[in-house]
Amino acid sequence: MALVLNIETATTNCSVSLSKNGETLVLKEDNSLGYSHAETLHLFIDEVFKIAKIKPSEIDAVAVSKGPGSYTGLRIGVSSAKGLCFALNKPLIAISTLESLACQVKIDDGFIIPMLDARRMEVYAAIYNSNLELEREIKAEILTEESYMSLLETNKVYFIGSGVTKTKALIQHPNAVFIDGKLPSANEMSSLAEIKYKKSDTEDVAYFEPYYLKDFVALKKKA
Repeated sequence: MALVLNIETATTNCSVSLSKNGETLVLKEDNSLGYSHAETLHLFIDEVFKIAKIKPSEIDAVAVSKGPGSYTGLRIGVSSAKGLCFALNKPLIAISTLESLACQVKIDDGFIIPMLDARRMEVYAAIYNSNLELEREIKAEILTEESYMSLLETNKVYFIGSGVTKTKALIQHPNAVFIDGKLPSANEMSSLAEIKYKKSDTEDVAYFEPYYLKDFVALKKKA
């Protein structure tokens, strides 16, 4: 029965929630500002505490989306979470970005493929079953017309996340269900953080790093 601050900054959605016993009490998020997390994240954190009328010292833990996702976004979210944990002497919980994204889909049969847009025709994706159990680990993969065909031939497959746009342009199959306009949110982190808190599944605050999946590549500015 934990009171947890949840932070999600892996994509353009800057999202913060405060949850109790796995249920979201307050949610503050905005996807319209792009990657402005450095300017908005702490404002959102302050706001959820004020709305809930809870002091930061009253929380039991801080949960953060660990990736994969935007290098800069993850750095900002994890740095903020670690700073709060140090200042408040609270444990740090790391939540898979793709797992929380998959939690937005409720199905009885089939598979869920949460995916985040990467460079060109690449996505970061994983495969979950209808019980939200991981069927295939997270990969950075290049999409083709044959991607996921072995699943699609015999199952409904639900695609969700920022990688959906490029996926539905390639994959044409009656068993493919594309869920547009969805990004990872701190709302779905609430239940996942509660499960980890009960198991004391926490991170070493000093050494924890985001799960980037791929090395950061700095691009040169165009002349």
